Amino acid sequence: MAASLLHDILATGVTENASDWHIREDSNPRLRIDGVLVEIDFCTTKEFLDDAMKQVAEEIHWKSYEETGDADFAFEEDNVGRFRANLHKQRGKMALTLRHVKSETPNLSGLGLPEIVKNIAENKNGIVFVTGTTGSGKSTTLAGMIGHMNEHLNRHIITIEDPIEYTFEDGTCTIEQREVGLDSVSFESALIHVLRQDPDAIIIGEMRSRTTFETALTAAETGHLVMTTLHTQTAAQSILRILDMYPNEERDSVRKSLASSLRAIICQRLVPKATGQGVVPAIEVLINTPIVQKLIQENRLEKLNTAIDGGEEDGMISFNRCLLQLVNSASITEEAAMRISDSPQALEMNLKGIFLSSGGGGIIN
Repeated sequence: MAASLLHDILATGVTENASDWHIREDSNPRLRIDGVLVEIDFCTTKEFLDDAMKQVAEEIHWKSYEETGDADFAFEEDNVGRFRANLHKQRGKMALTLRHVKSETPNLSGLGLPEIVKNIAENKNGIVFVTGTTGSGKSTTLAGMIGHMNEHLNRHIITIEDPIEYTFEDGTCTIEQREVGLDSVSFESALIHVLRQDPDAIIIGEMRSRTTFETALTAAETGHLVMTTLHTQTAAQSILRILDMYPNEERDSVRKSLASSLRAIICQRLVPKATGQGVVPAIEVLINTPIVQKLIQENRLEKLNTAIDGGEEDGMISFNRCLLQLVNSASITEEAAMRISDSPQALEMNLKGIFLSSGGGGIIN
């Protein structure tokens, strides 16, 4: 009975193009549809959640939930799709948050991402960060980059995820997917062993700790491509997040290593489409050019936006430039662009056809 009801709740959401499900004990489920929470007329009981979760969660996930109050996992619902789940407690009661993971591998062009993202995925070594807030599409973009490699390159790709979201079949690449908690005890443990598994590209679901970063940096410095995510909104914030893992006396060394190994930072936000249905990604792209490398080494991160503005020929894209392109293509409205912009006054001028010169000259003096 519970399994059938869960199936119906999930199927209803997928039909309505929901992105997330919020299911709490003694409450009506709510679905996030185009950013708005919509209530379902059905009260969820503890018995329902207990029975439903026993159908989809592994024993290790139940143990984690009982011991810590949280468990992350993914599952496949027949004839509905794949879901990422977080089982947790709130006010002493069971609660479940689900996210629909599209079954098909995302296509970068289909996601509305520029060609430079394909070029970034083709790097042979170094670190690439895909960043954004929760729900900004980081995992989808990362999956699209893996899919691009799997269509066009010959590589051994190892992913380390918690949990596995998108699943891949071998194409031109050999792909292994390791889930923390099932295939390895931790990100750190998986990373320690991954270098012995002959990878060309290592995909880390999330950069959660200094230890994870240091192991990833070692992999990048020894000729591997590492791609991972951070919960940051801009390129400068991303670098600061890494530096904040270290005491002041160690940061010069970290800046030097990061400046050498960084290849690109892709920062992503989702903007409602002009049609009112669905969202489209707006991105900032930082490419580690010699100018950017120098700014990182010299701790002049406040100049990174200027470098991005002047780096269009290198493939860099500022948020405002991306938003302007989306408005001009009628993908989003001017109002939506203004709401999400970090520099709405500058964007307003751009929308009127006024652009201030922001060439790179002088920023490395």
